Amino acid sequence: MSATELERAVTEVLIEPEALQHRVAELGEEISGDYAGRDLLLVGVLKGAVFFMADLMRHLTIPCEIDFMAISSYGDSTDSSGVVRILKDLDINIEGRHVLVVEDIIDSGLTLSYLIRNLEAREPASLEICALMTKPERREIDVPVRYVGFEIPNRFVIGYGLDFAERYRNLPYVGVLDPAQLPAGP
Repeated sequence: MSATELERAVTEVLIEPEALQHRVAELGEEISGDYAGRDLLLVGVLKGAVFFMADLMRHLTIPCEIDFMAISSYGDSTDSSGVVRILKDLDINIEGRHVLVVEDIIDSGLTLSYLIRNLEAREPASLEICALMTKPERREIDVPVRYVGFEIPNRFVIGYGLDFAERYRNLPYVGVLDPAQLPAGP
């Protein structure tokens, strides 16, 4: 896929690269202050949160470890199916640990709600959520998100780790996917 093909997939740039980096730095400073004196375990939700989590870690001034989970509720669709599958579980035992789940985007809240229940059952000392973006108008289940980068409108977004059918993650900004790229409805 050429650069022009990537650019044609985007109808609007929602969050510029500079705004992303500025907000990630602010979140890193806030998290570092809140967790001062404690070891933090960042749990990245694959694959979308990888870019965000890598940048966020560079702004943390506290000891931290990382682990990853891969969960699925979308497939190639643009709406959560409501059925959540764990594709990759944690390698680290989180019992008694301070855990911060790092998510790319919170949409309906269904997937995150499942993940929170799953992780709480493992008895961490604390469990908080950090999301780069959230779509409040799409929320079906209220989930407690401690750190939010951006609230965005109900648009299908790509870039900075977010994809459509595994494409467009490499865009350096968050953009709105051209509806012509989406499959036709039933």
